[in-house]
Amino acid sequence: MKKCMFTFRSVTPVQRAEEILRRSGVDCTLQRTPKWMEEKGCGYSLRLDCGEILAASALLRQAGISFRKAYSIGDNGGPEELRL
Repeated sequence: MKKCMFTFRSVTPVQRAEEILRRSGVDCTLQRTPKWMEEKGCGYSLRLDCGEILAASALLRQAGISFRKAYSIGDNGGPEELRL
């Protein structure tokens, strides 16, 4: 299954997002965002199946948690920004 990512600026919102998504049955993995993917060079991300990205985005918005950007990870490994 193709993977997607939400990026966050700091650890607290990504931890809250992970908790909300997991409680809602969305399998996700908290990780450091790769430096080559982030303009600022730091941050955290949640990795999940792309099939769940729209539902996950709605859950996060409903909970008042804002993510920085959403990406689809392409076959070549490079990210493609998603407009949600």
